[in-house]
Amino acid sequence: MIKNLIAYIKREEWSPYVAGASLGIVGILVVLLANSLLGASGAFENIAGWIGQKVAPTAFNNMYFKFVMPPGISQGVILAIGVFFGGMLGALSSGTFKFRTNDNSQWNQIMGKKTWKRWVLLFVGAIILEYGAGIAGGCTSGLAISGGMLLAPSAFIFMAGMFMSGIVVAKIVYRNRY
Repeated sequence: MIKNLIAYIKREEWSPYVAGASLGIVGILVVLLANSLLGASGAFENIAGWIGQKVAPTAFNNMYFKFVMPPGISQGVILAIGVFFGGMLGALSSGTFKFRTNDNSQWNQIMGKKTWKRWVLLFVGAIILEYGAGIAGGCTSGLAISGGMLLAPSAFIFMAGMFMSGIVVAKIVYRNRY
């Protein structure tokens, strides 16, 4: 039984049902143990505010960093760190860990082999995503996962919008060349 479990954990791909059930268990444990919902939006603002208060305290002494996004190590920061190391641990345990910059054949075929182009697009996309999460008051994990666990209609509207906008962006970026 234990050998089978360890072998399953080391697989490169898991069943979406097992992954979804595991995520649901983690979500319930977060509510029970931390008395909050699962979400990581604001983690970068918490860290930026904490560093900013050390470097330029007057610039970060405002309403936003006092009440909306207080600087420091929050539950979101801990979650973001855990996601990073959990992903790394998963890749190491499945034997798929490797450093890479631009080895995606579909991207190379359509956009070329210029690594800087991919990094610029990723950076701009991350800024837009973080800005949108700030406007919406939550990120994918906070709204879709925690909201979905609570069966909140806004979570399902968000998920539908996220998938539809992803299709539109893919059409714009790849311009029907895939």
